[in-house]
Amino acid sequence: MCYGCDNSKNQLSSIIAPSILSANFTTLGQDVSKLFLNNSDWIHIDIMDGHFVPNISIGLPVIQQLRELLPDSKRFFFDCHMMVSEPERWVEQVANFGGSQFTFHYESTTNPTELIALIKKNGMKAGCALKPKSVVDDKFLKIVDSLDMVLIMTVEPGFGGQKFMKDMMPKVRKLRARFPKLNIQVDGGLTQETVVAAGEAGANVIVAGTSVFKAKNQAETIQLLRNEVEKNIRPKL
Repeated sequence: MCYGCDNSKNQLSSIIAPSILSANFTTLGQDVSKLFLNNSDWIHIDIMDGHFVPNISIGLPVIQQLRELLPDSKRFFFDCHMMVSEPERWVEQVANFGGSQFTFHYESTTNPTELIALIKKNGMKAGCALKPKSVVDDKFLKIVDSLDMVLIMTVEPGFGGQKFMKDMMPKVRKLRARFPKLNIQVDGGLTQETVVAAGEAGANVIVAGTSVFKAKNQAETIQLLRNEVEKNIRPKL
């Protein structure tokens, strides 16, 4: 099984990407290995610098150490969510340490087109995230064709455990209507209940932290999230 290694714009698929922000950091390697054994497609790695968002999370050495634990970059997809100022500074290091996808915030850069080119030059997929107050306007839509994924934040970035913002779903619907084969990710407050709205809106990449790590049966929870996405994306193919 290939965990998210070939998610091109010609093939829309359900992708479950648990956020390791909710993991036990004293046993992080075991927790991440368990996620893939339980059929997670990706792992979502939140990098926060304390400047772009008011919190500090893990640093780049954690990406490197996890990649050393799971060296097959085609099978084990590292979805790196860069909640940082000046994301351009970190592209080469994230690539060298084993990142599979570099998702920057639209609000964090003055030249997203050059940043996307830099990410791809370094061999990673390029994603772009939007904060809740940011809009999907014509200016943003112009860069979407060059992206591998758009992330619609369903909470304010910076902290886990927040409540899902259902009023972000019109952004997802707008993107899905215009880009039927695009990977559209939602992140924040995703559970077996809230994923219904996300799936109906057209999201196919689900970031779930607490709901996966606190589950009594992790594999079952991942499959339930997947099922909700699958029943919505299939008619859209």
